[in-house]
Amino acid sequence: MADDNETEPLRTLIVDDEPLAVERMQVICAKLPQLAVVGTASDGAAALRLIEALTPDLVLLDMTMPEVDGLAVARKLAERDSRPAVIFVTAHDHFAVEAFDLDAVDYVLKPVAHDRLARAIERAVSRGARPTRGESRWLKELWVPHRSELLRVDVDQVHRIDAERDYVRLHLGDRSYLLLQTIAGLEERLDPAAFIRIHRSTILRKDRIRGLRHDGLGVWSAELEGGDALRIGRTYLPKVKAMAGR
Repeated sequence: MADDNETEPLRTLIVDDEPLAVERMQVICAKLPQLAVVGTASDGAAALRLIEALTPDLVLLDMTMPEVDGLAVARKLAERDSRPAVIFVTAHDHFAVEAFDLDAVDYVLKPVAHDRLARAIERAVSRGARPTRGESRWLKELWVPHRSELLRVDVDQVHRIDAERDYVRLHLGDRSYLLLQTIAGLEERLDPAAFIRIHRSTILRKDRIRGLRHDGLGVWSAELEGGDALRIGRTYLPKVKAMAGR
């Protein structure tokens, strides 16, 4: 008889249109005691039917599939009050922002390594594998490409964001990462109580702004911790002054 305190494995559905990818995931999952695979699906429509029938705790979801892709499946699930946790498993790193918007637990790049999936599963377990509705709409984490994997970045650690064409550069202390996302799109998902856009190319964390400096002829700069000063764009100056109570 199982110990009453023993954690039940997560009932898991694997969704991928490539049979070899499904087989590989089954082999990896068989080595993870936290999981119990209850089914597989080869397309998004079948995945939605099986989710309805099997009510899994967790879905390992491929991103690119014909007709109904992984994002479409996740959007359908997001409309439900009760839904499984989702870990995206994909060969493409540029869907990470959309995946995060849909409250995915993690975003794992192919070819999937056992230890990488194990870390994602631990995250699912720590979250109870049952995301809830009504959580804050503001970003708390971002996935950023780094070498051959995606790193999870806590938004609270980001102190500055610079636009670089179709990318943004996230600054975290002495580190920085490029993310395929427009600065305008990212601004919409950042908590305005914590971040402010001071220029068409720059967003700052408010608590890193030490003061505002008038440089003459209507030009203002934001002085940062460490002594740097960044020019404030005229379009954004009224909002920055309002933040400072001026």
